Amino acid sequence: MLAPAVALARTQLRRLRPAFPRPGRTGWRRWMPSWRQWLGACLCAFLGMVTFVTIAYATTDMPDDLNSFATQQDNVYYWADGSTMARTGWVSRQEMPLDKVPAKVQGAVLAAENASFYSDPGVSPSGVLRAVGAALTGGETQGGSTITQQYVKNAYLNQDRTVSRKFTELMLALKMDNQKSKDQILQDYLNTSWFGRGTYGIQRASQAYYGKDVSQLNPSEGAFLASLLKGAALYDPALGKANHERAVERWSWILDRMVETGRLSRAERATYTTFPEPSASSLVGIPGAQTGYLVEMAKAYAIKAGHIEESDFDLGGYQIYTTFDQARMTALTAAVQETQKDFDAERRPDTDKHAKIGAASIAPDGRLLAVYGGPDYLKQGFNESNATTVPVGTAFTPIVYAAALDEGVLRARGKDRTPVSPSSTYDGNDQVSVQTPEGPYWDRSGKVVKGRNDGGRNWGQVTLRQAVAQSVNTPMLQLGQDVGLDRVEAFAERSGLLESSLGPRIPAFALGENSTPSAIRMAGAYQTFAAEGMHTDPYSVRSATRNGAAVPLDAPKPTRAVTAKTARAVTDALKDAVTEGSAKTVGKAHPGTAGKTGTTAANTAGWFVASTEQESTAVVVYRMSLSDLVPLPLTGLGGDGPGTPGSERAVRLWGDYIKAVK
Repeated sequence: MLAPAVALARTQLRRLRPAFPRPGRTGWRRWMPSWRQWLGACLCAFLGMVTFVTIAYATTDMPDDLNSFATQQDNVYYWADGSTMARTGWVSRQEMPLDKVPAKVQGAVLAAENASFYSDPGVSPSGVLRAVGAALTGGETQGGSTITQQYVKNAYLNQDRTVSRKFTELMLALKMDNQKSKDQILQDYLNTSWFGRGTYGIQRASQAYYGKDVSQLNPSEGAFLASLLKGAALYDPALGKANHERAVERWSWILDRMVETGRLSRAERATYTTFPEPSASSLVGIPGAQTGYLVEMAKAYAIKAGHIEESDFDLGGYQIYTTFDQARMTALTAAVQETQKDFDAERRPDTDKHAKIGAASIAPDGRLLAVYGGPDYLKQGFNESNATTVPVGTAFTPIVYAAALDEGVLRARGKDRTPVSPSSTYDGNDQVSVQTPEGPYWDRSGKVVKGRNDGGRNWGQVTLRQAVAQSVNTPMLQLGQDVGLDRVEAFAERSGLLESSLGPRIPAFALGENSTPSAIRMAGAYQTFAAEGMHTDPYSVRSATRNGAAVPLDAPKPTRAVTAKTARAVTDALKDAVTEGSAKTVGKAHPGTAGKTGTTAANTAGWFVASTEQESTAVVVYRMSLSDLVPLPLTGLGGDGPGTPGSERAVRLWGDYIKAVK
């Protein structure tokens, strides 16, 4: 029974198998399949391809993670007037919502890259076939990919020209088109595409080529930016004459194409006859010089005030609008550099080596207007305007004076505190012993502490106002003891000085010998007096956004530090210091200025802190090796004579600065 069955099967197979050569045919036709065989083969191939694509589509998942550059952005910092100050980050990119991109700029991109974007399924079969053919033959990359395909390639894949990569691109594009809206895909594409000049995304491209936000672009400018998508290295006019010619030709073609696709009227097209030349320069680079100090301060403030995780901040996308005034920054830097011309560490290493200058200027409401942080942030990250390593010296005494006027003094135990006024008198002679209610103040070495005036001068009985204006040390040293150094310290903190920068409560505390507040904090403290006793902590960022959305910041609020009456009395004494006292050399630089010099016993620092109607500014000149932070004397700095106080250079520097900005 088995033999007949096998014979029958063989007969059936012979019927199904094509017979070659075919009977009844002659020549080459004997070896060609029939039309039925051709049809069957094509049908089987089509069904096999459909099955393969269906399975591939079903098993292809959208990647969870985008390429790193597709999510990372740069952070942009702005001057107080809104102009760009700096950008930071490895990737120059800023996301922008689609509704912020003008419709005709979108239209330029669509006309140039994918006119059927809103109607196609996310892929272009003809473009895919051209690209596959190029990959198989090793030819040049072919155009024709849809915007969806381009975005998939940029965001999820590499740039390899292989059949497998192209097939994956096709599957992901189809899936993305089904999962995302067309507007979302277009927005993502515009935010991740490469435009040259170190930029990703149309927002950064707009700033790089035209110096403005994308929302301000006109259709002509948009057409040029759209041309860059074809290859920025070929169409950036700044890269050569050939590039310029190509850019003009493609720009014109895109505008014409916009008319064909209904994105631009013929009448408006006729108005764009001149190529919109982009700027020759690119974006501001990695911040150095003074800008680096500003960026670092603004970043730290934004992170703290905005409760931002540093890791999130480093992903980028933030727009930081600072309080820094560009004109004041220029003037302050110039004033410092003019002063530094006198320093010559090679000729006078013993007197000029390690000379430093820090400075800060603050508005009445606490806005940081300008700082001088050092020679160059990329060479010295240590910010001298924010340093807490330099003794403040007698620039601290107005705080002691304010505490006395507000709190009164206590000269005997068990007695009530006695009020004092600006006209209250103290012994201004040199070498006056410091007294406590129990008698002279003895230091740990067993010696009576005595005050010393500059130059050993005896002033006799002086009023407290005179003592502040003329920088007489002995009355202020005693006044600190009478008020109580704990109360003086509390006043200093209310005026904005940090507790960590204040020294131990010994008599020298009243003369600032052991306290090291920064120039920024000293400017803020003097601003408290100028603002009639209201203190606002210094701040460097007025607002921040991330990709157009506001970031809430904890803005500093003004608080009452001293009474208005006391603040006015301190200001009057400081005005005397500028017109007839220790800072009279700049008395005419800005009428109405209230300021005070500051010196230390070892002459290691020279200060000048002054307030005008617009700002309070602190300047400190000092010598210190940043490797060991050991203060060095200023004697002979810049060739000065031995009797020249270190504060004199700070006074002159302030004068140069204030004359440039008033």
